[in-house]
Amino acid sequence: MKINKRQSQIVELVDKERKIYVKDLADKLGVSEVTIRKDLDLLNDYGILIRQHGYAIKKNTADIINRLSINFDIKCRIAKKAAELVDANESVLVGSGSTCALFAEEIVKTKPGVTIITHSIYIVEHASKLGTNKIILLGGEYQRDAQVLVGSLVRTSVRQFFVDKIFLGTDGFVENVGFMGSDSTRTDAVRSMAESANNIIIITDSSKLNKKGLLVQFPPRSVSKIITDSKISKDYLRYFKMIGVDVEMVD
Repeated sequence: MKINKRQSQIVELVDKERKIYVKDLADKLGVSEVTIRKDLDLLNDYGILIRQHGYAIKKNTADIINRLSINFDIKCRIAKKAAELVDANESVLVGSGSTCALFAEEIVKTKPGVTIITHSIYIVEHASKLGTNKIILLGGEYQRDAQVLVGSLVRTSVRQFFVDKIFLGTDGFVENVGFMGSDSTRTDAVRSMAESANNIIIITDSSKLNKKGLLVQFPPRSVSKIITDSKISKDYLRYFKMIGVDVEMVD
């Protein structure tokens, strides 16, 4: 999937408004309605949003394709920065978030000797088409919208492995509480996976750090590093420095 900057802006507007008309999109972005209709047709074909006559509506927020398209350019830069942390023949655990999917794609494009262990069906299907890396899929119950495996089988199967690094997204953050998840089964799977890694590395755009989520994934001090964008608040930068969590930023 590849979308341009204007199409990414359309996705963000639809995500914010939930429903928005073609005319309003054209006015906001300074292009013709014909151009907007073509963009909406493409985004509909990708499965990112739902195109209706005269307007577009938001898809299920758990849908991985929808999440990938929001802040797409920033997520790509974060993914590339995260890939720099991986050695040529290393094995890594990778979560199911949208930035994690882009990270996995970056790995298979640039580091063919790296083994990826994941519970994400999306990563297996898409990353495997881009390279020859060994990809190990953990067992579990299939969660359709997120295209991810969850449940007790994830916990059982991941115990067979131990790696230096796990790369994970997050649905939110609460200071002095931790990184947050929004779905109990996915959050439980991520916790189980993290037990099989020395270092937890959070890769997320800064907008997620301004959300709260529902469930605690990890306490703040359990994370080794955060890779995010330069819009992260100065208060958070001071907080993470104070508790000893390294933060790397992309422009």
